[in-house]
Amino acid sequence: MNPIRKLTIATILATFFTAPAFAAQVNWVDWTSSPNQFSASGNLHVGSTLVNVDYSGTGAHSFVQTGSGTNYWTGSAYTNGTVVNAPPASELVALNQGGTVTIHFSEPVLNPFIGLVSWNGNTVDFGTPIHFDSFGSGYWGNGTPTINAAGTGFFGSGEVHGVIGLDGTYSFINFSHTSENWHGFTVGVAGLPSPVPLPAAVWLFGSGIVGIIGLARVKKNREKVTIKDV
Repeated sequence: MNPIRKLTIATILATFFTAPAFAAQVNWVDWTSSPNQFSASGNLHVGSTLVNVDYSGTGAHSFVQTGSGTNYWTGSAYTNGTVVNAPPASELVALNQGGTVTIHFSEPVLNPFIGLVSWNGNTVDFGTPIHFDSFGSGYWGNGTPTINAAGTGFFGSGEVHGVIGLDGTYSFINFSHTSENWHGFTVGVAGLPSPVPLPAAVWLFGSGIVGIIGLARVKKNREKVTIKDV
């Protein structure tokens, strides 16, 4: 084999196996209001689509940032995976009392992400498979998440900062958590589900029915003509 060609193939293979599978530019929520200590609202822009986001909890939160105040989204914890952009500064819901959190989207979203700040000693369960896209150094230091046996939640050892990924299409997300003062989160998505085209088989079936009806009419007309001629 030509040495140059051999080197080229080796370079391509090395690049293929060492490069990340993909890079995700995430659209993070812009939190806009918090009418009480149990809920907040915001929105996110996905291309030309505006998606409204509402959070509610059974336990009171500590505070909600709507674009002002300390930026807690610092450090490498949010961009050492496939996600390439950390949540925007001072956009955060700081949970306090444990309980259940529900996040509603005004329309289905694809593969949502949850950003985390300081989930220390917290036991969390989403009831659906999750994975840590990244974790590491953050505003309050470092911590290590341990995924539970079912793969649906984690326990935070130390100051866990990072990004959780949920695969699939969601209209809402539920998760349970335990009390701690305080542990923050925000939500983002990389995209929306693609419109589902009508299966080709349905079109073929419809075309077949139309064809059968057409042939039946032609045959009927021919029979009428034959009888009249006779």
